[in-house]
Amino acid sequence: MNTPLSIEFFPPKTPEGADKLRAVRQQLYALNPTFCSVTYGAGGSTQAGTLSTVQEILNEGHQAASHYSCIGATREGVRQHLADFQAMGVRRLVALRGDLPSGYGAAGEFQYASDLVAFIRAETGDAFEIEVAAYPEIHPQAKSAQADVQAFATKVKAGASSAITQYFYNSDAYFRFVDEALALGADVPIVPGIMPITSSSQLMRFSDACGAEIPRWIRHRLQGYGDDTASIKAFGLEVVTDLCDQLLLGGAPALHFYTMNQSVATLAICGNLGLV
Repeated sequence: MNTPLSIEFFPPKTPEGADKLRAVRQQLYALNPTFCSVTYGAGGSTQAGTLSTVQEILNEGHQAASHYSCIGATREGVRQHLADFQAMGVRRLVALRGDLPSGYGAAGEFQYASDLVAFIRAETGDAFEIEVAAYPEIHPQAKSAQADVQAFATKVKAGASSAITQYFYNSDAYFRFVDEALALGADVPIVPGIMPITSSSQLMRFSDACGAEIPRWIRHRLQGYGDDTASIKAFGLEVVTDLCDQLLLGGAPALHFYTMNQSVATLAICGNLGLV
């Protein structure tokens, strides 16, 4: 089975973290990823780290996608950043609204991710593949499920090439979202975002913060393992492998792994799926 894969990293905060990520990347390149994306902090707070990590990935001979958030941004600032990306050789962006960092004032000249997508297309034509975010379990700030799918369709109409979803553990939510998006004319590949389960406490914290649903049966099983990290990892590997199987059998076009700058779990899942 020749399934396209992509992998996501966050910019390391220390020289030791940067060295560790270089080793992790070399291990994950065995998956032959279509691209590696690098996240961007609130209001672009990790911008220098994001760009240096993107540059390293490009130098290592792989496609790199920079996350790019527009909250607090000006048109002139975005125009300059787009020129910088093109000069670096970046050909793919993950265009996001982003979150305002605390203590930040006005939201800038872009209100929604769709405004950013439209601006990138108007300024650069087809120079970039533009990825946008999708939320099968509904964005935590959406007024309703219908409004959320409509907002996604607006991003696609503005010029998005494809989408990556927030992570989830319920394949039905993904397939329903894809069907509803298609009904609104949003006919682009919607790639499921996959979060390996390696730590119970970390997963609960992330999920509570971003609105991702952990099914009750998974939550209870994880809590039942307590501090038994080996059992948590084995259970997580089984659950996420099964999820990926369901997604691929149902027609998902690719898989995007949120690696958390680790390689072991992603490699194990892909090994189970026969993708290594």
